[in-house]
Amino acid sequence: MRTPAMILGLTLAFLYFNGAHSATITFRNNCPYTVWPATLTAAPKPQLPNTGFELAAKATSLLDVKVPWTGRFWARTQCSKDNLGKFTCATADCRSGQVACKGNSHGIPASIVEFLIAEKGGQDFYDVSLVDGFNLPVSVAPQGGSGVCGTSSCPVNINTACPAELAVKGSNGSVIACKTACEAFNQPQYCCTTQKCQPTKYSKFFKERCPLADSPPNDDQASTFTCSGGPNYLITFCP
Repeated sequence: MRTPAMILGLTLAFLYFNGAHSATITFRNNCPYTVWPATLTAAPKPQLPNTGFELAAKATSLLDVKVPWTGRFWARTQCSKDNLGKFTCATADCRSGQVACKGNSHGIPASIVEFLIAEKGGQDFYDVSLVDGFNLPVSVAPQGGSGVCGTSSCPVNINTACPAELAVKGSNGSVIACKTACEAFNQPQYCCTTQKCQPTKYSKFFKERCPLADSPPNDDQASTFTCSGGPNYLITFCP
């Protein structure tokens, strides 16, 4: 006769050996204002049950992600509902009209955290990416795991130094986001459409301020971090 403990053990063993486990993503908002984190799962997998939520200043929230998983997280700022109940954000809006993004991607500019989380025992890849511009400081750090497992981050507020030609301004005239030069000018030398992509003063602007982040137009190889052993992750806004 199988006891409850035996049944639990068999269930856990089944889940483990069939890859049905998850990584816990902790979101921490160290900003002095509310943000609205959002999620996007890469096709063909379905979206996570929670694709957008409110996170007050100094609050934390947990999200379990079944692995393997590939996708991204970001935070929207200055969000509100209009008289008809339509939800919109001043930066990184996913244009769903709701707090949940439901598979919609972010508007540009946006600071992004990208993941490729492996199955049990595999190697994860992750980074903070500014390839789509910047709207707020962010970092991602593994919790547990083995290997190098470094922290990828853009901890400075790039908006305070954003060149005027890249700046996105809010209703009060303050800079609330910073575009990439590709987004601002749509020219080959800034969008890396030629065979050789040379640094520009704009790419250097982002890289000098956030050397541990993937900077525009693209430096994935230099800025992608790895960690093995099934770690969990902490994403901090305004680290």
